[in-house]
Amino acid sequence: MNDFLLIGGITLGSLLIFAGFIHLCTHLGAFGRGITNFLSKAPGLDLVIAYCGVAPIVVGPVLGGWVGLGASICAQILAVMIWTVLHGLAHPKARRGPRIYKVHNNIVGPFRHFFAVWITSFALPAFFLVRIAELVVYPFLIWLVHFPKYKQSDWVRAYRYRFKDLVGHDLIWCLYCDWMTGVWSLGTEMLRNIESFWCPIRFDSNEKNNNCAQDFPDIFGGWVDSDASMEDVVETLKKHYGEVEINAWFGHPSRKNIDGKEQ
Repeated sequence: MNDFLLIGGITLGSLLIFAGFIHLCTHLGAFGRGITNFLSKAPGLDLVIAYCGVAPIVVGPVLGGWVGLGASICAQILAVMIWTVLHGLAHPKARRGPRIYKVHNNIVGPFRHFFAVWITSFALPAFFLVRIAELVVYPFLIWLVHFPKYKQSDWVRAYRYRFKDLVGHDLIWCLYCDWMTGVWSLGTEMLRNIESFWCPIRFDSNEKNNNCAQDFPDIFGGWVDSDASMEDVVETLKKHYGEVEINAWFGHPSRKNIDGKEQ
C-alpha cells in the first residue's frame, strides 16, 4: 500500500504540476506563447504525450511492478478528472453553456459515455507506437528509396484548445482525438507510398478494395487488377517510378505539375 500511494502520489503531482506549467505559459506573453505553440505540435507534442501518457505506465512498473502500474494508471485518471473540474471552474460561462458531453450523455447515458471515453484511452500506447514508427522507421525509407518527406507538424498537432468555449471534459478528449487523428492520418499517408511502391496490386476482394479505396486512392488509380500478370505489375512500376525524383504514391501532389497533370 505504501508503494501504491508513493508512486501514485508522485505521478499525480508530476502531471498536475506539468499541466499547471502549460497554463502558466499562456500568461507569459510572447515567450509563453512560444512554449505553448511548441508543445502543441510535433515534436513538442510528442514530448507531452510521452511525459503524460507513456512515461507513467513505463516508470510505474519499473519502480513497483504491477502495484506501480496500477498506481500510475490511477494517478493518470485522477489527474485528468481533477484538471477537468478545475478547468471547468475557471471557465464558468462556457461550463454552463452548450457542451458536447451533455449531448452524449443524453444519447447513450452518462455512465456508458463516461466509461466509453476512458476505454478509448487504452489505445494511446498503440498510437504512440505508430508515432515512433513515423519518427524512426520512415526516415530510412526517405533516404533509401526516395520516399517523399513530410512536415510532420502539419499532421501531428493539437490546437483545438483555441476553439471558443471548449472546456473541461470536452477539451481534454477533443485534444486526445486531435492528436490521434493526426498520427493515424500521417501513418496512412506514409503507408500509401509503401503499398504503391512495393505492391501495386489490387486485393482479391471487391469489398476490401472498396473499403480501403478512400485511404488508398491508388487502388483504383493505378494499381493493377488482382487477376493481372506480373508483366502488368512491372510495367506499372516502370510507368510511375521510372523518371521521377520522388518515389511517391501515384496521386501524391509531387507528381502534379502546375496544370494539375501528372508529370
